[in-house]
Amino acid sequence: MKIIYKITYPNGKIYIGKDLTNSINYFGSANSKLIEKDFNDEERDDFTIRRQIIWKSEIASDKEVNEKEVEFIIKYNSNNPEIGYNQWPKFKNTNP
Repeated sequence: MKIIYKITYPNGKIYIGKDLTNSINYFGSANSKLIEKDFNDEERDDFTIRRQIIWKSEIASDKEVNEKEVEFIIKYNSNNPEIGYNQWPKFKNTNP
């Protein structure tokens, strides 16, 4: 089973990722340094994240999963640094 998941951090920011093996213990490859900036030491002492599977397929190719991941990153706007931790595709601020 191949999946697309949404991680929600305690500050409400999100990360969209994919897992081609549906491992229950995989929580993505978001940039740890980027996330660390948003939490002080006390907040890091008791840290809960949520992983939701938002799409899954037994038949999709890896290419289709990659395309679906980008689709969900754009849908959830998780590449906007104010909303999420995805760094690709690069966020384009359309507000002047």
